[in-house]
Amino acid sequence: MTSKHEADRATDFVIGNRSVGAGHESFVVAEVAQAHDGSLGAAHAYIDAVADTGVDAVKFQTHIASAESTPAEPWRDPFSRQDATRYDYWKRMEFSSAQWEGLARHAEERGLIFLSSPFSREAVDLLERVGVPAWKVGAGEIPHLDLIETIAKTGKPVLLSNGLCTWDELDAAVACARDHHAPFGVYQCTSAYPCPPDKIGLNVLDELRGRYRCPVGLSDHSGTLFAGLAAVSLGADMIEVHVTFSRQCFGPDVRASLTIEELGRFVEGVRFIETVLAHPVDKGTVAGDIHELRAIFTRSIVATKDLRAGHRLTRQDLALKKPGTGLPPARLAEVVGWTLSRDVSADTLLAEEDLKS
Repeated sequence: MTSKHEADRATDFVIGNRSVGAGHESFVVAEVAQAHDGSLGAAHAYIDAVADTGVDAVKFQTHIASAESTPAEPWRDPFSRQDATRYDYWKRMEFSSAQWEGLARHAEERGLIFLSSPFSREAVDLLERVGVPAWKVGAGEIPHLDLIETIAKTGKPVLLSNGLCTWDELDAAVACARDHHAPFGVYQCTSAYPCPPDKIGLNVLDELRGRYRCPVGLSDHSGTLFAGLAAVSLGADMIEVHVTFSRQCFGPDVRASLTIEELGRFVEGVRFIETVLAHPVDKGTVAGDIHELRAIFTRSIVATKDLRAGHRLTRQDLALKKPGTGLPPARLAEVVGWTLSRDVSADTLLAEEDLKS
């Protein structure tokens, strides 16, 4: 019979040099997206910055305006003073194949896995030439089965974000990945920028895991450390967070992003929580491990005043004081009525040899 853990491990997959799934560290992705604002130099600067935080991967988005959009596409957030239309904005976000290859090489040099979400079949072709090791499908692309089929046919892991789809649409996307034998994972995602805490939906992680028997995670837009850390404590296999140099930066995702400094603390928190979860404590054995601390902080039975040998002890003769190197407090009732075998002075910690029953 296959255990649940073994069944979960059967759905594990590898992205670059990282195993993703049950029993492995959470796969932490820093999502640059459009934070570079069309500047190739800024995109490279983001790679250097996030590499120093300890994340596993850096992710961009590959937009080819003519392949994915029309001039009539409305703004999600009319933030830009320099782009007349959203189409113009996508156009300004484009990099050439050579520039994407340079970003991928830079990420590899910095020990990062390079990822970028494609938003068209043309973008898939470009990223295939670049050599991405996995595919992240953005929330709005889940109903785009033609795109999902194109990437699933590569056989590389497919990471699906559920922020803008119905269960039926997500079922179809998962079925497409399975039909083409592509490993897959699913992110719980709420497409709000920033996402308030009552909309994050960490309860969906278990539902996704049970429904699809695959690695699951959180694609977080809260702009805080808290949601992702909570997800890790609930066993999330993957965490993706947006990143920005500063909350004074320009762009539509800034409010939903972590700063570089916050990202570093976030990764530290993720690894801390994983260590905690990997080392359950047996309270039955703790006392032996903290013997010296117990001696300092616990109490012993002591005499409240000078007493002579042969004195029969009353409750008023006894107190409980630190340190805890004498008779323990649990024996207080037992000791009352016993007689002293020697003289003791006030605040003397009583020992077994001092007493006769």
